[in-house]
Amino acid sequence: MYLSNECQNICTYCGFSFTNKIPRKTLTDAEILAEIEIVKSYGYDNILLVTGEHDKLVGIDYLLHAVELVKQHFSQVSIEVQPMEQHEYELLKKAGVYAVLVYQETYHKDVYKSYHPKGKKSNFEYRLDTPDRLGKAGVYKIGLGVLLGLEDWRTDSYFNALHLDYLQKTYWQTKYSVSFPRIRPHEGDFAPKSVLSEKELLQLICAYRICFPDVELSLSSRERAQFRDIVLPYGITSMSAGSKTEPGGYSDSEALKQFEIHDDRTPAEIAAMIRSKQYEPVWKDWDAVLI
Repeated sequence: MYLSNECQNICTYCGFSFTNKIPRKTLTDAEILAEIEIVKSYGYDNILLVTGEHDKLVGIDYLLHAVELVKQHFSQVSIEVQPMEQHEYELLKKAGVYAVLVYQETYHKDVYKSYHPKGKKSNFEYRLDTPDRLGKAGVYKIGLGVLLGLEDWRTDSYFNALHLDYLQKTYWQTKYSVSFPRIRPHEGDFAPKSVLSEKELLQLICAYRICFPDVELSLSSRERAQFRDIVLPYGITSMSAGSKTEPGGYSDSEALKQFEIHDDRTPAEIAAMIRSKQYEPVWKDWDAVLI
C-alpha cells in the first residue's frame, strides 16, 4: 500500500523522481483507513507500506503514526521507505514493523551516481550500509534486491548474493528475502541498459534458490501472469496480487503509478492458481513459452 509519492531524489528510472512533474500526494489518516478497508476485503492479513523518499513529509513521525493505524488491522506490517538511522529502525520495530525492504538498485559504484544525481539516495555508501543498521536494530526480516536492467544483471545479482551471504553470517538471527524487480514502463523516458529475458530471470531465481535454500524469494506483479505461473514451483515463496503502485490507488483508479504492473489478476485468482499448483509436476515446456 503506497502512502506517498513525495520524493526528494532524482532517480533517472523512477516515476516518482523529483524532476517528474506529477501530482504529489501523501495519504491522510482517513485515506489510509479507506485503503485498509479495501485491502482487507481481499483477504490479506499482512501488508507492505511504501513511500517515496522524503524525510520531512514522510519521515519517522509520519511512518510511526501510519504503522500505529495499520497494525490494528494486519498481523504483519512491513515497510519499503527511505534508508534511516539505526535508532529510527529501533522505533519502527517497537511500533510493530516486522520487515524492512531496501534495494541497492545497483552495486556498480562507479555509475551509481549517474542514476541518482541528486538527493540523499545519491550517497552510495549510506544506502549500502542500511542493512547493517537494520541488523543492528534487530529488525526481524530484511529485504534485498537490485533493479534488474540498470547494469549487467549477472554482475549486480552476484554482488547482491555476496551482500546477502555477509548479512546472514553477521546478523544470523534475522530472516532475509530477495526480490527480482525488472524495470517496467513509468513516467519519464528511461531505457534499461541491460535487458533481462524471462529465461534469464528464471535462471537467476533457480540460482538463488540453490545457493540460499532458506531465503524467501519474491516475485512482483511487474511480471506477466503466464511467467509467474511457470516459475512458482521453482522456489518463489511470495507473490503480490491486486497491487496498486500509487498512493490511494485502491480507492482512486486515476492516481499516478510509480510503474506499470503486468499481472492484473485479483488476489482470489492468484490464490486459486497457487492452490492448483500444489500437486502439479514442475512445468516441462517452459522453454517454448518464455520470452
